[in-house]
Amino acid sequence: MSTAAVVKEAVKETLIGSNEHAAADQVQPTAQTKARFTHYAVQDSETGELFLGPDQFIDAVAPPHEDYHKIKREQYSILFSVADRANKGKVTLSDWTYFENLLEKPDAEYEIAFRLFDVERLGTVKYDDFRRLYELNKGPNSIPFDWDCEWAKLYIGSKTKRHNLDYQQFSQMLRGLQGERIRQAFQLFDKDGDGFIEPGDFERIIMETSKHKLSDHLLENLNTLCNISQGSKVSYANVRAFQNIIKEMDLVELIIRKACGKSQDGKITRTEFLNQAAKITRFSLFTPMEADILFHFASVGNPSGRLGLEDFAKVLDPSWRNRHEAEARLLPQAVQTKSQQFAHRAGESAYNFILGSLSGAFGAFMVYPIDLVKTRMQNQRGASPGSRLYDNSIDCFRKVIRNEGFRGLYSGVLPQLVGVAPEKAIKLTVNDLVRGAFTDKQGNISLIHEIIAGGTAGGCQVVFTNPLEIVKIRLQVQGEVAKSVEGAPKRSAMWIVRNLGLVGLYKGASACLLRDVPFSAIYFPTYSHLKKDLFGESKTKKLGVLQLLTAGAIAGMPAAYLTTPCDVIKTRLQVEARKGDTQYTGLRHAAKTIWKEEGFRAFFKGGPARIFRSSPQFGFTLAAYELLQSVLPYPGQKAEKMHAGVADAVSMVKDSVGGDSPYTRSRNALKILLDLDEHFGRVKLDANAAGWKALPTWMQTPPKTA
Repeated sequence: MSTAAVVKEAVKETLIGSNEHAAADQVQPTAQTKARFTHYAVQDSETGELFLGPDQFIDAVAPPHEDYHKIKREQYSILFSVADRANKGKVTLSDWTYFENLLEKPDAEYEIAFRLFDVERLGTVKYDDFRRLYELNKGPNSIPFDWDCEWAKLYIGSKTKRHNLDYQQFSQMLRGLQGERIRQAFQLFDKDGDGFIEPGDFERIIMETSKHKLSDHLLENLNTLCNISQGSKVSYANVRAFQNIIKEMDLVELIIRKACGKSQDGKITRTEFLNQAAKITRFSLFTPMEADILFHFASVGNPSGRLGLEDFAKVLDPSWRNRHEAEARLLPQAVQTKSQQFAHRAGESAYNFILGSLSGAFGAFMVYPIDLVKTRMQNQRGASPGSRLYDNSIDCFRKVIRNEGFRGLYSGVLPQLVGVAPEKAIKLTVNDLVRGAFTDKQGNISLIHEIIAGGTAGGCQVVFTNPLEIVKIRLQVQGEVAKSVEGAPKRSAMWIVRNLGLVGLYKGASACLLRDVPFSAIYFPTYSHLKKDLFGESKTKKLGVLQLLTAGAIAGMPAAYLTTPCDVIKTRLQVEARKGDTQYTGLRHAAKTIWKEEGFRAFFKGGPARIFRSSPQFGFTLAAYELLQSVLPYPGQKAEKMHAGVADAVSMVKDSVGGDSPYTRSRNALKILLDLDEHFGRVKLDANAAGWKALPTWMQTPPKTA
């Protein structure tokens, strides 16, 4: 094989070859590629062949619903000439397959730019072609760029020794072009040659060279850069530091996420950012001035010195929009779909309620035998061992199985499963509402207000808890009554409800309040502080299931045990007294009688069983809730990601740029081209048609003038 043939094959392998039709035809279109092409294609009236014209091509790569307030939708037409390999003004299925295959390449953005300037399709870019297309597409009032500067000569040679650029050389030149444009623009505006320019000049430089890559927040506050120093002007060092930050946005985001994840409150200082940057990079990549600039723009409107992800998002996310403009843009849609949004919220609430009910019922079912043992132990009268039916909780468990069978452990479980849904829903909802009312704008709440919120939630749940408890308790103890009293009838839950009546169902409500209010007042604040103080939960750090289980279990222990005396009194008041048992007339009478007849220890009967019931019940409930959310997700709802380390942060950064859709990769390719000039690709339709649509069939040399 000749040298020329070897070179040809090499170019062919790297750039899908100079014989691009044959190379592309070897790539079979996928079903998705065909579907996208067919959706937008029109039919040729003469041949019947489907094709994409310029307008259909724009629809395919730039869907109308996307955001075009920085890169105009018509600018995507510049990519048509890359896909139209035959320069016929239309893109066939094989052309579209080739274009999508090109977009899937890891360096697609630079390769598309290269193919755009490779007018003759020979695998090289000629300086004359490049310069001509640049001049055609730059804005009429753009800051001038000197292509005869020393920087340009290093890439393309001097005037007498110009050389063509291959793909690697061309892409490397584009990589450094933006920095050179900024340098030349700074020199142009530095009239005095003192190394300083006015803030307005700096704003114009960035607006023309980097607008397409920056958030609205950054663009609106560019002229405040001078505030990081004592003077009122912007130095060249400031400009270079700003450029370095915007060039390394992905790395900056990774460092910030890592640092915020380690912080207990999810916020970091400038020093913490630099410390984390030194740990992640091999050497100190970011200078103190660059950190100052990052924190300056992130802290506009929040000059606290400690910033979180919400603050940095205004700087890091190029899609971040002016809040008022975004609200105005979304307002018509919000008005039109108000009823739909209400229905969506109602559906979401119902979904969470159903999942919470199922999870709560599962948790209650799993620990119900422990609850039954606890009730039997608390109802046991008498202080002497001979008068007691059960020696301890384990003995009670054994005797229930021996006398009543395994099913006896679940006596009265049905009312528990039915009532646990509204009980948990009321408790959690009221706690969240009261906490929200007492929480300040910074998200802080005092301990006394946490206790009030928990106690209020516990008090409200008694509306459902008391009827549920009295029916459950009477069903739980009737098994032992049947064994001790011959011929005792077995009652159903409905019989107990009818027999008690509405007033009877709230017997012992005072004791139930005395138990549930302090239980929730202890449990919720303890649980909240364990998550935050022990496990470091914050806005940027979500806890895993095991950590949540542990926090819930630990919080349940003191809450359950310390409220056992109230639970004992409630049980004695609500259970149906047998012959010979003391009849309690009220809360105070029950407390005095138990103290007198059984002693202080009687108030803590079933205490260990309450601990072993409350802690696992929370665990089973939460585990079931997590599982149901993954197995039965709400329609259209995306699972929340938990970022805990560098790997998660990297994947988040990758996801944040929008994935691998044709629109996303095309937009990124345009960003490379807009480094040349912000007007690049805008269609010019003047009288002489000297725009992109005038080049041979799309890339013709403009006519020479005398």
